[in-house]
Amino acid sequence: MAANLVASGRRVIAYVRRPDQVARLETPGLRATTDFNDLLDCKVVISMLPDDNAVREIVFGRRDIGLDGLAAGLMPGAIHLSMSTISTAAAAQLASEHARNGQGYVAAPVFGNPDAARARQLFIVAAGAPADLEYCQPILDNLGQRTFVIGAEPGNANLVKLLGNMMSATALEVLGEAVAVVRKRGLDPQPFIDIMTSTMFGGRAHKIYGDKIARQNYAAGFVLPLVLKDVRLALAEAEKAGVPMPSVGVVRDRLITGIARGYGELDWTALGLVAAEEAGLYAAPPVTVK
Repeated sequence: MAANLVASGRRVIAYVRRPDQVARLETPGLRATTDFNDLLDCKVVISMLPDDNAVREIVFGRRDIGLDGLAAGLMPGAIHLSMSTISTAAAAQLASEHARNGQGYVAAPVFGNPDAARARQLFIVAAGAPADLEYCQPILDNLGQRTFVIGAEPGNANLVKLLGNMMSATALEVLGEAVAVVRKRGLDPQPFIDIMTSTMFGGRAHKIYGDKIARQNYAAGFVLPLVLKDVRLALAEAEKAGVPMPSVGVVRDRLITGIARGYGELDWTALGLVAAEEAGLYAAPPVTVK
């Protein structure tokens, strides 16, 4: 994402929380830094972080390490463009804190894997004050293929993203179970996936991940602990709304099973691996295709 912003002609400073990761951002025209203060003169600061705690730390700071945070350091009128998948409660808290300091806050979580990010093929769900959204739209256009604006309340963008990830995880669980049946009956699962994705299940999740499950491709991508985080947050949102989600409870438990079996560094296609193991398909460790 940072490289795409540079390629669009923007001046980009990339703050890296872990110094050992600086080398990963070696891109011509991009300045990587481990000094948080380098961000504070920017008009827009984009965050892409794994969870609520990480984003809160960046916004509120940490006194124990002398980090003031974006809310205390950004100039009035600057915008925090938060592209992380976080809870609606965290989004509301962050938006309130930025508003208190005269800053803007836009939630813009994305649908798409790292390959989609590199190709500028992300789908972005955005919410925030209209003026802030308008200012950020050219930036979002540099990062994704389409932006869905759903209003002024930032948390609503995060709600849509959480429910979308929950639906995808549920689809992968069902795909894994179906592929396990096909394989246990002695059939090649690839034609099955081809038929399903060409007829009744032609969505992106089924096409992209069904093929990976059929090929037993569980290489690291959207790793299971992050999927579990999103599923738990989606279940919490459903509970607040008084909506039972029994099928999602099963997916949560399967994710916990996969992590307990040591698959925490594998992609969420490893739900297919758990289903295969439950079906007694593996007498030896499965093949991971990279």
